[in-house]
Amino acid sequence: MPGPGAYWYGKEELEAAVEVMNSGYLFRYGNENDPKFLRKVYTLENELAKYEKAGYALATSSGTSALLSSAFALGLKPGDEIIVPAYTFVASYSSVIFLGLVPVLAEIDESLGLDPDDIERRITPKTKAIMPVHMLGNPCDMDRIMAVARKHKLLVLEDCCQAAGASYKGKKVGTMGDIGAFSLNFFKTINSGDGGFVVTNDKSLYERAFGMHDQGHTPNRTGVEVGNRSLLGLNFRLNELTAAVALAQLKKLDRIVAELRRKRTLLKELISDAKGFKFRTLNDPEGDCGTLCTVIFDNASKAAEVSSRLGSKTVDKSGWHVYANMEHVLAHLKSIGQPHTKGSYPGTDDILSRSMNISIGVVDGGLGAGWGININSTDGEIRKAAEQFVKACE
Repeated sequence: MPGPGAYWYGKEELEAAVEVMNSGYLFRYGNENDPKFLRKVYTLENELAKYEKAGYALATSSGTSALLSSAFALGLKPGDEIIVPAYTFVASYSSVIFLGLVPVLAEIDESLGLDPDDIERRITPKTKAIMPVHMLGNPCDMDRIMAVARKHKLLVLEDCCQAAGASYKGKKVGTMGDIGAFSLNFFKTINSGDGGFVVTNDKSLYERAFGMHDQGHTPNRTGVEVGNRSLLGLNFRLNELTAAVALAQLKKLDRIVAELRRKRTLLKELISDAKGFKFRTLNDPEGDCGTLCTVIFDNASKAAEVSSRLGSKTVDKSGWHVYANMEHVLAHLKSIGQPHTKGSYPGTDDILSRSMNISIGVVDGGLGAGWGININSTDGEIRKAAEQFVKACE
């Protein structure tokens, strides 16, 4: 059950991996005069910066480490609060919790992203940042979120882990806030098995994120010798083999997104006459990744009935992207005086109980998207899936 990039693994990824293996050199750093050192991580970072139209890009070992490095770069201190949506992957919470920060949950809207109207209600004197999550490849309403951030002088960390290739009003996600974090996990738009990256236009944020990801070193040493260390960091480095595969996938990203959008448009056209649901809000229909098609039913019972007929489930019953299903996060929040249980976010609970995710490119039961199509589905297969959906709605 992979993301779309995995369906398009081919000779490009194989040749890239074999090239690195034949070099015998897999470590990020090396002697630039040594022909065995292919500089795949450096090349990946440069290509990512170009693609995102960002000043700086940093490759990391995962999306989680990208989030943690980004939050650290912002200079947030233990006890500071960061507003995050009640519907997101667990790493949006765990990455900041490990820095001693306090995730303050907020409602989502019918884009399944952070509700701009609820952000201000969550702001306290301890609030220092907002983390909009471009959930399921759909950019948040960034104009309104950035307006709130500017009004209250809050930093913005964009969680783009599910949205590589997405944009909002002509700007790539991750470049509108202060810093953005992405994932290259197996389930994402493009992937290298695991991995991630950070983008920013702020040199000082880049340097702090780099230091966190590489034992405190400042960018951009090439050898394995000791460099200048400005802070205490950890090891979230990417290796040459993973970077080589990521580079091959990056070259396919725009074609992947275009194909996903085409297939989703066809599916939506074929099911649009069915009764009892609407499509989720797309804050920028031209910028959404197209990885999923989310339908929001008129009521929870209808949603449960239709999803059950198709062998799927409603979003509120899907895995640990839903706050109420994260027992370990809830236990932590309770321990710091923030008791949260199902029902704490009624708007989110209502929307998710009425929603069903249909796979287009990301086939993932953990997202409630175990039913639908994939990036390689033919038009005939899409029509067959549409017929099944329409029949289930009758």
